[in-house]
Amino acid sequence: MVRKGTRKTAAKAPDIRTVAALAKVSIATVSRTINGSPAVSDRLQKRVWQAIEHLNYFPNTHARSLVSGRSRILGIIVENITNPFFPELIQSFEEIAVAHGYEILVSSSNSDAAVLTTCVRRMLERKVEGVAVLTFGEEEPVLDRLVHNDIPMVLAEFKLDDPKASTILLDYTTGIREAVNHLVELGHNRIAFLAGPHKLHSAITRENDFRTAMEGAGLPIQKKWIIECDHTLKGGVAGYGQLQALATRPTAILCSNDMTAIGVLRAAYMEGLRVPQDLSVIGLDDIDFAEFTLPPLTTIRLSRTDLARAAFEALRQQAEDPGNPKMQREFLVSTSLVVRGSTAAPAAGGR
Repeated sequence: MVRKGTRKTAAKAPDIRTVAALAKVSIATVSRTINGSPAVSDRLQKRVWQAIEHLNYFPNTHARSLVSGRSRILGIIVENITNPFFPELIQSFEEIAVAHGYEILVSSSNSDAAVLTTCVRRMLERKVEGVAVLTFGEEEPVLDRLVHNDIPMVLAEFKLDDPKASTILLDYTTGIREAVNHLVELGHNRIAFLAGPHKLHSAITRENDFRTAMEGAGLPIQKKWIIECDHTLKGGVAGYGQLQALATRPTAILCSNDMTAIGVLRAAYMEGLRVPQDLSVIGLDDIDFAEFTLPPLTTIRLSRTDLARAAFEALRQQAEDPGNPKMQREFLVSTSLVVRGSTAAPAAGGR
Protein backbone atom coordinates (compact mmCIF):
# COMPACT_ATOMS: atom_id res chain seq x y z
CA MET A 1 0.00 0.00 0.00
CA VAL A 2 1.31 3.38 -0.97
CA ARG A 3 1.15 5.86 1.85
CA LYS A 4 0.19 9.36 1.00
CA GLY A 5 2.32 11.92 2.75
CA THR A 6 1.35 15.42 3.58
CA ARG A 7 3.44 18.40 2.64
CA LYS A 8 3.50 21.45 4.79
CA THR A 9 3.77 24.70 2.97
CA ALA A 10 6.88 26.48 4.11
CA ALA A 11 6.19 29.75 5.82
CA LYS A 12 7.06 32.71 3.68
CA ALA A 13 10.31 34.33 4.76
CA PRO A 14 9.75 37.80 6.19
CA ASP A 15 10.82 40.72 4.06
CA ILE A 16 11.39 44.40 4.70
CA ARG A 17 7.65 45.11 4.29
CA THR A 18 6.84 42.61 7.06
CA VAL A 19 9.33 44.31 9.35
CA ALA A 20 7.90 47.74 8.56
CA ALA A 21 4.35 46.57 9.26
CA LEU A 22 5.26 45.02 12.61
CA ALA A 23 7.30 48.05 13.70
CA LYS A 24 4.58 50.42 12.41
CA VAL A 25 7.08 52.46 10.41
CA SER A 26 7.74 53.03 6.73
CA ILE A 27 9.90 50.78 4.59
CA ALA A 28 12.32 53.71 4.21
CA THR A 29 12.72 53.90 8.00
CA VAL A 30 13.57 50.19 8.16
CA SER A 31 16.12 50.62 5.36
CA ARG A 32 17.71 53.64 7.03
CA THR A 33 17.88 51.81 10.37
CA ILE A 34 19.58 48.76 8.86
CA ASN A 35 22.09 50.97 7.06
CA GLY A 36 22.90 52.91 10.22
CA SER A 37 21.50 56.26 9.13
CA PRO A 38 21.59 58.94 11.85
CA ALA A 39 18.29 60.32 10.47
CA VAL A 40 16.29 57.72 12.43
CA SER A 41 15.54 58.47 16.07
CA ASP A 42 16.67 56.10 18.80
CA ARG A 43 13.03 55.31 19.61
CA LEU A 44 12.22 54.21 16.06
CA GLN A 45 15.49 52.32 15.70
CA LYS A 46 14.66 50.32 18.80
CA ARG A 47 11.23 49.40 17.39
CA VAL A 48 12.73 48.35 14.06
CA TRP A 49 15.44 46.16 15.62
CA GLN A 50 12.89 44.55 17.93
CA ALA A 51 10.75 43.69 14.90
CA ILE A 52 13.78 42.31 13.05
CA GLU A 53 14.67 40.10 16.00
CA HIS A 54 11.10 38.94 16.51
CA LEU A 55 10.71 37.98 12.85
CA ASN A 56 14.22 36.51 12.59
CA TYR A 57 14.66 38.70 9.52
CA PHE A 58 18.00 38.70 7.67
CA PRO A 59 18.64 41.82 5.57
CA ASN A 60 19.81 41.26 2.00
CA THR A 61 23.37 42.54 2.23
CA HIS A 62 23.87 42.38 -1.54
CA ALA A 63 20.82 44.54 -2.15
CA ARG A 64 21.96 46.93 0.58
CA SER A 65 25.35 47.32 -1.09
CA LEU A 66 23.70 48.04 -4.44
CA VAL A 67 21.57 50.78 -2.88
CA SER A 68 24.23 52.33 -0.67
CA GLY A 69 27.19 51.85 -3.01
CA ARG A 70 29.12 50.32 -0.11
CA SER A 71 29.91 46.65 0.47
CA ARG A 72 30.82 47.13 4.14
CA ILE A 73 33.38 44.37 3.68
CA LEU A 74 36.98 44.73 4.88
CA GLY A 75 39.79 42.43 3.83
CA ILE A 76 42.57 41.15 6.04
CA ILE A 77 45.62 39.34 4.67
CA VAL A 78 47.93 37.54 7.10
CA GLU A 79 51.17 35.67 6.64
CA ASN A 80 50.40 32.16 7.83
CA ILE A 81 47.47 30.82 9.83
CA THR A 82 49.54 27.88 11.17
CA ASN A 83 51.06 30.36 13.62
CA PRO A 84 48.43 30.91 16.38
CA PHE A 85 49.28 34.63 16.44
CA PHE A 86 47.44 35.18 13.17
CA PRO A 87 44.15 33.34 13.92
CA GLU A 88 44.05 35.25 17.21
CA LEU A 89 44.63 38.49 15.29
CA ILE A 90 41.88 37.63 12.78
CA GLN A 91 39.44 36.84 15.60
CA SER A 92 40.08 40.21 17.25
CA PHE A 93 39.74 42.05 13.92
CA GLU A 94 36.46 40.29 13.13
CA GLU A 95 34.96 41.01 16.56
CA ILE A 96 35.72 44.72 16.21
CA ALA A 97 34.52 44.88 12.58
CA VAL A 98 31.23 43.06 13.24
CA ALA A 99 30.53 45.30 16.22
CA HIS A 100 30.72 48.26 13.81
CA GLY A 101 28.53 46.68 11.11
CA TYR A 102 31.24 45.34 8.80
CA GLU A 103 31.99 41.89 7.44
CA ILE A 104 35.50 40.63 6.81
CA LEU A 105 37.16 38.60 4.08
CA VAL A 106 40.19 36.64 5.28
CA SER A 107 43.17 35.43 3.23
CA SER A 108 46.52 33.88 4.10
CA SER A 109 49.53 34.39 1.86
CA ASN A 110 51.36 31.25 3.05
CA SER A 111 54.55 33.16 2.21
CA ASP A 112 53.78 32.69 -1.50
CA ALA A 113 53.69 35.72 -3.82
CA ALA A 114 51.33 33.97 -6.28
CA VAL A 115 48.88 33.13 -3.47
CA LEU A 116 49.09 36.70 -2.24
CA THR A 117 48.20 38.01 -5.70
CA THR A 118 45.18 35.68 -5.84
CA CYS A 119 44.07 36.89 -2.40
CA VAL A 120 44.06 40.49 -3.57
CA ARG A 121 42.18 39.69 -6.78
CA ARG A 122 39.47 37.91 -4.79
CA MET A 123 39.11 40.92 -2.52
CA LEU A 124 38.85 43.31 -5.45
CA GLU A 125 36.11 41.12 -6.93
CA ARG A 126 34.17 41.34 -3.66
CA LYS A 127 34.46 45.17 -3.68
CA VAL A 128 36.14 45.41 -0.29
CA GLU A 129 36.25 48.90 1.21
CA GLY A 130 39.78 48.47 2.51
CA VAL A 131 42.47 45.87 3.15
CA ALA A 132 44.63 45.28 6.23
CA VAL A 133 47.86 43.77 4.87
CA LEU A 134 49.39 42.23 8.00
CA THR A 135 52.02 39.95 6.44
CA PHE A 136 54.91 41.72 8.19
CA GLY A 137 57.21 41.94 5.20
CA GLU A 138 55.67 40.23 2.18
CA GLU A 139 53.23 42.89 1.09
CA GLU A 140 55.27 44.54 -1.67
CA PRO A 141 53.94 42.38 -4.55
CA VAL A 142 50.35 43.49 -3.95
CA LEU A 143 50.74 47.17 -3.11
CA ASP A 144 50.75 48.40 -6.70
CA ARG A 145 47.53 46.55 -7.48
CA LEU A 146 45.74 47.94 -4.45
CA VAL A 147 46.97 51.46 -5.21
CA HIS A 148 45.97 51.12 -8.87
CA ASN A 149 42.43 50.17 -7.83
CA ASP A 150 42.25 53.04 -5.33
CA ILE A 151 41.69 50.68 -2.38
CA PRO A 152 42.43 52.03 1.12
CA MET A 153 44.95 49.89 2.98
CA VAL A 154 46.79 49.66 6.25
CA LEU A 155 50.23 48.09 6.49
CA ALA A 156 52.23 46.79 9.44
CA GLU A 157 55.65 48.49 9.72
CA PHE A 158 55.63 49.59 6.09
CA LYS A 159 55.13 53.17 4.97
CA LEU A 160 53.74 53.93 1.55
CA ASP A 161 53.58 57.39 0.02
CA ASP A 162 49.92 57.16 -0.90
CA PRO A 163 47.00 59.14 0.56
CA LYS A 164 44.96 55.95 1.04
CA ALA A 165 47.66 54.03 2.90
CA SER A 166 48.08 53.99 6.68
CA THR A 167 50.83 52.41 8.77
CA ILE A 168 50.86 50.53 12.06
CA LEU A 169 54.16 51.04 13.86
CA LEU A 170 55.12 48.27 16.27
CA ASP A 171 57.28 49.29 19.22
CA TYR A 172 59.40 46.16 19.62
CA THR A 173 62.15 48.27 21.18
CA THR A 174 60.48 48.65 24.57
CA GLY A 175 59.60 44.99 25.04
CA ILE A 176 62.96 43.65 23.84
CA ARG A 177 64.84 46.09 26.04
CA GLU A 178 62.73 44.98 29.02
CA ALA A 179 63.50 41.34 28.19
CA VAL A 180 67.26 41.87 27.99
CA ASN A 181 67.29 43.94 31.18
CA HIS A 182 65.23 41.25 32.93
CA LEU A 183 67.84 38.63 32.04
CA VAL A 184 70.68 40.91 33.11
CA GLU A 185 69.02 41.54 36.47
CA LEU A 186 68.77 37.78 36.94
CA GLY A 187 72.53 37.53 36.37
CA HIS A 188 72.77 36.49 32.72
CA ASN A 189 75.51 37.89 30.50
CA ARG A 190 75.59 35.18 27.82
CA ILE A 191 72.38 35.81 25.87
CA ALA A 192 71.58 34.38 22.44
CA PHE A 193 68.96 35.51 19.94
CA LEU A 194 67.05 33.24 17.57
CA ALA A 195 65.98 35.65 14.85
CA GLY A 196 63.16 35.36 12.32
CA PRO A 197 63.63 34.97 8.55
CA HIS A 198 65.41 38.01 7.13
CA LYS A 199 62.91 38.22 4.26
CA LEU A 200 60.53 39.75 6.84
CA HIS A 201 61.32 43.34 7.77
CA SER A 202 59.71 42.71 11.17
CA ALA A 203 62.31 40.02 11.87
CA ILE A 204 65.14 42.36 10.93
CA THR A 205 63.67 45.07 13.18
CA ARG A 206 63.48 42.67 16.12
CA GLU A 207 67.07 41.55 15.62
CA ASN A 208 68.32 45.12 15.41
CA ASP A 209 66.39 46.00 18.58
CA PHE A 210 68.04 43.04 20.34
CA ARG A 211 71.48 44.28 19.33
CA THR A 212 70.63 47.78 20.57
CA ALA A 213 69.32 46.41 23.87
CA MET A 214 72.47 44.34 24.40
CA GLU A 215 74.66 47.37 23.74
CA GLY A 216 72.52 49.43 26.12
CA ALA A 217 73.04 46.80 28.82
CA GLY A 218 76.80 46.85 28.25
CA LEU A 219 76.90 43.24 27.04
CA PRO A 220 79.02 41.95 24.15
CA ILE A 221 77.18 40.68 21.08
CA GLN A 222 78.36 37.24 20.04
CA LYS A 223 77.84 36.87 16.29
CA LYS A 224 77.63 33.07 16.58
CA TRP A 225 74.83 33.42 19.14
CA ILE A 226 72.54 35.27 16.69
CA ILE A 227 70.96 32.67 14.41
CA GLU A 228 68.39 33.15 11.66
CA CYS A 229 65.41 30.79 12.06
CA ASP A 230 62.00 30.64 10.38
CA HIS A 231 59.48 31.52 13.13
CA THR A 232 58.27 27.89 13.41
CA LEU A 233 58.47 25.20 16.10
CA LYS A 234 60.96 23.22 14.00
CA GLY A 235 62.95 26.40 13.46
CA GLY A 236 63.27 26.80 17.22
CA VAL A 237 64.47 23.19 17.55
CA ALA A 238 67.03 23.72 14.77
CA GLY A 239 68.26 27.02 16.22
CA TYR A 240 68.66 25.46 19.64
CA GLY A 241 70.66 22.62 18.06
CA GLN A 242 73.08 25.07 16.47
CA LEU A 243 73.66 26.76 19.83
CA GLN A 244 74.18 23.40 21.51
CA ALA A 245 76.90 22.55 18.99
CA LEU A 246 79.03 25.51 20.11
CA ALA A 247 81.89 25.12 22.56
CA THR A 248 80.61 28.07 24.60
CA ARG A 249 76.87 28.17 25.02
CA PRO A 250 74.50 30.90 26.20
CA THR A 251 72.65 30.71 29.50
CA ALA A 252 69.58 32.45 28.07
CA ILE A 253 67.87 32.52 24.68
CA LEU A 254 65.61 35.34 23.48
CA CYS A 255 63.47 34.33 20.50
CA SER A 256 61.93 36.42 17.72
CA ASN A 257 58.52 34.83 18.30
CA ASP A 258 56.74 32.41 20.63
CA MET A 259 56.68 29.51 18.16
CA THR A 260 60.47 29.56 18.06
CA ALA A 261 60.61 29.74 21.85
CA ILE A 262 58.24 26.79 22.27
CA GLY A 263 60.45 24.83 19.88
CA VAL A 264 63.41 25.64 22.14
CA LEU A 265 61.48 24.42 25.21
CA ARG A 266 60.81 21.13 23.43
CA ALA A 267 64.43 20.69 22.30
CA ALA A 268 65.82 21.52 25.74
CA TYR A 269 63.49 18.97 27.33
CA MET A 270 64.60 16.29 24.88
CA GLU A 271 68.24 17.08 25.71
CA GLY A 272 67.59 16.72 29.42
CA LEU A 273 68.04 20.42 30.20
CA ARG A 274 65.77 22.04 32.77
CA VAL A 275 64.11 25.35 31.97
CA PRO A 276 64.68 27.72 33.72
CA GLN A 277 67.27 26.09 36.03
CA ASP A 278 69.72 25.26 33.23
CA LEU A 279 68.49 27.62 30.53
CA SER A 280 66.24 30.70 30.45
CA VAL A 281 63.94 31.19 27.45
CA ILE A 282 61.93 34.24 26.33
CA GLY A 283 59.52 34.46 23.40
CA LEU A 284 57.76 37.31 21.60
CA ASP A 285 54.02 37.70 20.81
CA ASP A 286 52.35 36.21 23.92
CA ILE A 287 50.09 33.85 21.99
CA ASP A 288 47.43 32.12 24.07
CA PHE A 289 49.51 28.92 24.22
CA ALA A 290 52.39 30.75 25.93
CA GLU A 291 50.94 30.55 29.43
CA PHE A 292 50.16 26.83 29.04
CA THR A 293 53.65 25.58 28.15
CA LEU A 294 55.73 23.80 30.78
CA PRO A 295 57.07 25.95 32.27
CA PRO A 296 54.81 28.89 31.32
CA LEU A 297 56.68 31.03 28.82
CA THR A 298 58.13 34.40 29.70
CA THR A 299 57.44 36.48 26.61
CA ILE A 300 57.12 39.94 25.09
CA ARG A 301 53.45 40.76 24.64
CA LEU A 302 52.30 42.13 21.29
CA SER A 303 48.58 42.65 21.77
CA ARG A 304 46.51 41.23 18.91
CA THR A 305 43.55 43.27 20.13
CA ASP A 306 45.52 46.52 19.96
CA LEU A 307 46.87 45.60 16.54
CA ALA A 308 43.41 44.65 15.23
CA ARG A 309 41.85 47.82 16.65
CA ALA A 310 44.50 49.99 14.98
CA ALA A 311 44.02 48.20 11.65
CA PHE A 312 40.24 48.53 11.78
CA GLU A 313 40.30 52.18 12.81
CA ALA A 314 42.66 53.04 9.95
CA LEU A 315 40.33 51.39 7.40
CA ARG A 316 37.16 52.76 9.02
CA GLN A 317 38.44 56.33 8.74
CA GLN A 318 39.28 55.80 5.07
CA ALA A 319 35.86 54.28 4.34
CA GLU A 320 33.71 56.72 6.30
CA ASP A 321 35.65 60.00 6.19
CA PRO A 322 37.97 59.81 3.16
CA GLY A 323 38.33 63.53 2.62
CA ASN A 324 39.37 64.44 6.15
CA PRO A 325 42.77 66.21 5.98
CA LYS A 326 43.35 65.47 9.67
CA MET A 327 42.94 61.74 9.23
CA GLN A 328 45.37 59.72 11.33
CA ARG A 329 47.97 58.00 9.13
CA GLU A 330 50.13 56.28 11.72
CA PHE A 331 49.09 54.07 14.65
CA LEU A 332 51.48 52.87 17.37
CA VAL A 333 51.17 49.47 19.05
CA SER A 334 53.45 48.95 22.03
CA THR A 335 55.02 45.82 23.54
CA SER A 336 55.77 44.83 27.12
CA LEU A 337 57.44 41.96 28.97
CA VAL A 338 55.29 39.30 30.64
CA VAL A 339 57.35 37.36 33.20
CA ARG A 340 56.34 33.75 33.76
CA GLY A 341 58.23 30.59 34.65
CA SER A 342 60.80 30.11 31.87
CA THR A 343 63.38 32.57 33.21
CA ALA A 344 65.52 32.41 36.36
CA ALA A 345 69.05 33.13 37.54
CA PRO A 346 71.72 31.15 35.67
CA ALA A 347 73.13 28.04 37.32
CA ALA A 348 76.43 28.54 39.15
CA GLY A 349 79.24 28.33 36.66
CA GLY A 350 76.86 28.65 33.72
CA ARG A 351 76.47 25.97 31.05
